[in-house]
Amino acid sequence: TTFVSGSIDLGKNLLVANLAACLARQGRSVLMIDENTGGRAVASCFGATVRHDLSQVIDGKQAMRDVVVSVAPGVKVLAAAGAVGRLSGLNELQQGVLLSNLCALDEPPDVILVDASPDHPLGFSPLGLAAHDAVIVMAPTPASITEAYALIKKVSLGYARRHYRVLINGVRGTEEGRAVYGNMARVTHARRFARLELAGCVPLDDHLSRAAMMGQPVLDLYPRSPAAKACTALAAALLEWPLPEGAPAGMEQFVQHLLNLSRHIDPVAVYA
Repeated sequence: TTFVSGSIDLGKNLLVANLAACLARQGRSVLMIDENTGGRAVASCFGATVRHDLSQVIDGKQAMRDVVVSVAPGVKVLAAAGAVGRLSGLNELQQGVLLSNLCALDEPPDVILVDASPDHPLGFSPLGLAAHDAVIVMAPTPASITEAYALIKKVSLGYARRHYRVLINGVRGTEEGRAVYGNMARVTHARRFARLELAGCVPLDDHLSRAAMMGQPVLDLYPRSPAAKACTALAAALLEWPLPEGAPAGMEQFVQHLLNLSRHIDPVAVYA
């Protein structure tokens, strides 16, 4: 599952990190693939630092075991900001190295969560196209709604991805989130370029940022907080999302699909 957004500062990395922690609490092993760097790196939400990137594995400079970092019980992070931008230009040898290393992880994860960068040079992460589910993270504000709508339209028209889930962060009530989703779903359906489903709504809750400042998931520090309850519910729902028909099964098929998509993405921007 890939989490994307139309802009930064929507709390996407916090949501991905806390969702991973909730999935681990429910007995799943989770690998987070992070396309972001610096303060937006998802490992920072656990008070951890990732020093190496998947790109260094591709170049033979680092071993996979030294790049994948355990940040919490059942949760690991793989930094991939350097690698994602190179996918379309990898030669046959480099593709083989990437494939063999991802397929030979010491402990294959039950769930892979991708925290995609909003400023990918192609306008949308190849991981977002290859993943079973693309979740658009947005806030219930006019600017965020406009950006999310533009992103969905651009990717739908440019890359023929037709199905998205919408996760609304920072709502003041479930009704607000459902109203925002309902309006956007009606417009995209009427214009026939995408089909949306509501992934969930996360309430405006400062417990989320307070836990992040202490390098801990909100579920550990504030288990009864509204944000912890919302992330727990989202984790349970995610495990029930059906696989799309014809979706790649297993890591090897996923990586092959990712590499194929990366070679065929048209770099010409499609403007919504």
